[in-house]
Amino acid sequence: MRNHLDRTLERQLQSSGDISAADYQVLIALFELPDKQIRARELSAQIGWEKSRLSHQVTRMEKRGLLERTECDTDARGTWIGLTPAGSRAILSAMRGHQTAIRQYFFDVLSTDEQETLKQASLRVIDAIDPPPCDEETEE
Repeated sequence: MRNHLDRTLERQLQSSGDISAADYQVLIALFELPDKQIRARELSAQIGWEKSRLSHQVTRMEKRGLLERTECDTDARGTWIGLTPAGSRAILSAMRGHQTAIRQYFFDVLSTDEQETLKQASLRVIDAIDPPPCDEETEE
């Protein structure tokens, strides 16, 4: 189901915004930031990608004019990744259709009870993968 849904959403992004799901993930992360830019290592952590994957993706998007890289003034090793006007237009064009598709193909087909069950199951899976921190000391 997840793979089929992913393919359907990918096709929707391609048709409505001419961007890939990977493009969307990077663009939406930048779009939601006040300054529309972030350090590369922070973006990598935020979207959960390896540094090399992000670097290759940013290079492709930079060539298409969606993003720009600038050197960090305070850290010679650091790079800022910023949204360009073309990147802003691309994400704005894609957002409405993408959100509609997610609703249409996922949320609208589930009852409120099914959505709650899915939420609870998802939280348990996430906790199993990345358990919440325990209190260091508990008082009796």
